Amino acid sequence: MSDNILISEASSKSADFNTNIRVICRVCEKQFSKYTCPRCNVRYCSFHCYKSHSHRCTESFMRDNVMGELQQIQPDEENKSKMLDILKRFHEENEADSLDEDETDTSFSEETIQKILSGAQISLNDLSFEEKKHFQRAIASGELSKSIQPWDPWWLKPSAKRISLSPDGTQLVLPISNNESENDNWHDVPRGPEIPLPPISRLTSSDPSPLLPIHLIDVMYSYCFTLRLYNGDWKTDPLEASTMVLSISSVLGQQQRQPETMLEALLHCLERTCSNSYKHAGGLRFGLRVLEDVIGLLCLGGDALVCLLCDVRRLVETGEREAKAERIGKTRSKLRFAERKVYFLMCWVHEQGGEVWGPLAGIVETEKVRAMECAGKMGGVRMEGKGEVRGKAMIKEVV
Repeated sequence: MSDNILISEASSKSADFNTNIRVICRVCEKQFSKYTCPRCNVRYCSFHCYKSHSHRCTESFMRDNVMGELQQIQPDEENKSKMLDILKRFHEENEADSLDEDETDTSFSEETIQKILSGAQISLNDLSFEEKKHFQRAIASGELSKSIQPWDPWWLKPSAKRISLSPDGTQLVLPISNNESENDNWHDVPRGPEIPLPPISRLTSSDPSPLLPIHLIDVMYSYCFTLRLYNGDWKTDPLEASTMVLSISSVLGQQQRQPETMLEALLHCLERTCSNSYKHAGGLRFGLRVLEDVIGLLCLGGDALVCLLCDVRRLVETGEREAKAERIGKTRSKLRFAERKVYFLMCWVHEQGGEVWGPLAGIVETEKVRAMECAGKMGGVRMEGKGEVRGKAMIKEVV
């Protein structure tokens, strides 16, 4: 019995000793490792070491994820057209590179090239083994992303400066310009409400909350964030896009802790942007870019904000319909609440005078500078403990 006890104690001490062992990073061999690669289980200490530990491993990981997303895309006419356009541009750029480098091989066979140039429908299964391999390498390396047309936000186009709604908030007939390109830009601007917006007094018997300007900024940020991540086309996946809006917005997401100051609202938005779920978007740098979008939209005035909120409402309503079709009751309930909140904000914005938005843009600009000071260097940020005092610095740099 005593021998068994000694063996048990020895095993326990050995287990405790093993848990305290610190493993050296297998890449730089200078620092203690903190993480393990989910694909090859190699130990590493930092993001830099992860990127350099094995290009084959990381590229394979990226390829598998992207190919999985491609396989889930519904093969409707719009998506087919987009993919064909990408393939055409990719072939043209690759052909130009081949001529510059005096190479004789091409990325696609002559038969595939003729299909692409003729506009025929092509799927991944139509490619040969070598063509698939080349296409997957292009995806994993990021080479294919160069062929995707960058999206220009509608609020940065000249037509956004001339948005005008009727006194009751409904969409006016679009003006015709002598410049044909400006007429085309009007199609990018979200249309305003189709029916008159009621006064706030008809929606609530109490006075509007003084926190509504803060709530507006929170919703605007979540909209701009989502549109930039979806390259301006949330209609490709309305349910996922609307869920993203709720995830970024503490107001629409019905989180228990609602922002009570502008700084707190901005810090929450930046924290969500730099979270593990969305850090691939670009981290703090991307978040500050979205804040610039918010400031620019405020400078456009109330009618542009009504059009923005109208687009948010359409997004949420479309997502709600898909949640109903897929019988996702909890998500549908959240989206229904969000739709009502957005409608209330839209009516409130419509009632405000034009002199409100300039000063509000100035406040956001000032608080953005304070948020940058809280975040420190341009890098990843995370929230401190929930016990922090409201309005105080709540994010810090993660080394």
